[in-house]
Amino acid sequence: MHLYRCKTKPEAPRRVTTVLDGVRRLVRRTLWDKVPRDHRESDRDLRRRQRVTVAFVVLGAVVLGLSLRIEPGNDWFYPATLGLAAVWTVGAFASGPLHLGRMVHGEQPGPRPILMPAAYGVLLALVFALGALVVREVPWLDAQVQHVLDHADQGSVPLLAVITAVNGVAEELFFRGAVYAATPRYPVVVTTLAYTAATLATGNLMLVFAALLLGSLVGLERRATGGIQAPVITHVLWSVTMLAVLPALFG
Repeated sequence: MHLYRCKTKPEAPRRVTTVLDGVRRLVRRTLWDKVPRDHRESDRDLRRRQRVTVAFVVLGAVVLGLSLRIEPGNDWFYPATLGLAAVWTVGAFASGPLHLGRMVHGEQPGPRPILMPAAYGVLLALVFALGALVVREVPWLDAQVQHVLDHADQGSVPLLAVITAVNGVAEELFFRGAVYAATPRYPVVVTTLAYTAATLATGNLMLVFAALLLGSLVGLERRATGGIQAPVITHVLWSVTMLAVLPALFG
């Protein structure tokens, strides 16, 4: 009986180690290893893309700042935020070709990314929800979040959910699509900083912090998959989940 216990006791640690190794490999494959692709552009096309993206980053920052300064309950908030989505979308497609991306599958491109980006979106929302429990205890941080949530409290929640999803798609089309493709060196860092800088126009430090964390995650997804599909899925699931969860936490 003693020998039996000694023989079987290490099984649980080995299973845990096996699971952790599998998780590490999965994370590496979806956030670090790059799928084989050839998205090279001529120097002329790259310079054109760079000029277009710079112009639309400035324009988008202005529209974003104006939209979030509209008083909660004002009907202009909806067209302003949809106008912002239009700015990002037009800028993305005007800059040049965009790519959906694929998962790594051995030495060849694999299927389109769906499940892991969705999992990352949910996990990031969970991290933010846990962080919100701390933030709400700090008065000036709580006020920053409340300013954003006031639009949800006084507006149509279903309409806000649609607008939130649309803006999430548009932001990824532009920042992880156009801006990323326009950046030949350190694109994850550059696109994250550009996205964060645009969010600075809101004057809301909590939104800036969220942009920094979200931008880093979806930037790594863009780097690994070579396209915008994974960042779009993660961003939309994260933002819609936060729209549903935060009012309950700060109510």
